[in-house]
Amino acid sequence: MKPNTGKYVQQLRAIKVTINKEYVLAFVAVILGLLAGAALMLLTGNNPVSGYYYLFRGGLMNVERVGNTLATATPLIFTGLSVAFAFRTGLFNIGASGQMLIGGLFATAVGLTLDWPKPLLLPVMVFAALVGGGLWAALPGWLKARFNVHEVVATIMMNWIAYWTVFYTVPRYFKGPFLETESQRIPYNASLKLNSLTSLFGGSYINLGIFIALLFVLIAAVILERTTLGYELKAVGFNRHAAESAGISVNKNIILSMTIAGALAGLGGATFYVGYASNMQIGVLPSHGFDGIAVALLGANTPLGVLGASVFFGLLHTGKGFMNAMTRIPPEIADTVMATIIYFAATSIMVERVWTRWRAKRGGVR
Repeated sequence: MKPNTGKYVQQLRAIKVTINKEYVLAFVAVILGLLAGAALMLLTGNNPVSGYYYLFRGGLMNVERVGNTLATATPLIFTGLSVAFAFRTGLFNIGASGQMLIGGLFATAVGLTLDWPKPLLLPVMVFAALVGGGLWAALPGWLKARFNVHEVVATIMMNWIAYWTVFYTVPRYFKGPFLETESQRIPYNASLKLNSLTSLFGGSYINLGIFIALLFVLIAAVILERTTLGYELKAVGFNRHAAESAGISVNKNIILSMTIAGALAGLGGATFYVGYASNMQIGVLPSHGFDGIAVALLGANTPLGVLGASVFFGLLHTGKGFMNAMTRIPPEIADTVMATIIYFAATSIMVERVWTRWRAKRGGVR
């Protein structure tokens, strides 16, 4: 037993070192992205110090702004978790936008159909969103497991099927009183908004979704790091053939991984369409699914990292309008900063190689 115990301890230490290194590289990517944004501000004749001051102040200057930052970050937490969970198990879920749409549609349908008390209705809506997103992702998972259809292709196609499903369903069954392009407004008993919480944060868009998101960050972390299921999912992701030789059901775990990833994105749809917003708009494929890829990448594909990256992106989204109002710096600068950060995060292997060579020259590595 002792040799096996020692082996597992060494593996855990190796994983911890790898994750810590990824966090450091993500921090470096943020710094480089901010420096690139500062250079862009200088090139456009603006002061980067005042630009960043008002950018971050815009997201943190009072409790209302903090609430809006957290509300903006909430759907990103779910889509980031969705992408990160799939990636940790060897799959690339690029269909979080469609899964988010279907989750939002399921939650909206339940909320507009059932006239139940809020404490009873909200859990049913959240569960409906979880089921909707999970089922929408299960099909690409099954296609991958059964016919080896690449999940990138399958999930992209499912995005557009979800888009047109919502485009037809909302006007047909849940049309609002004025416009064909939007659903009925979500009543208060079906909304994740809570008057006491809204008042606490100065009238912001914050809602109960942030607490659901924090709960699922914890659940995802426990599944991946503390359960046999997480071990099997990651084993399939690392080496499908070796996992199969070890007696792990590869096809079952592929489907299960995609289903869980889709369920997380579906929850993001609930927190956005019946939490942040008050109805569903047709003709819009939410960008949160693609932003979730950036969040997962910056967060090193770990639940805690996704949480931090989502709040950071939420801060930039909330503050860019205030920066523009106070300094006339275009809000697109903040979008460019985010894109640059992702670029540096994606090329972190290059940063790591530069760091290793520098340490070698200094005599730190032989």
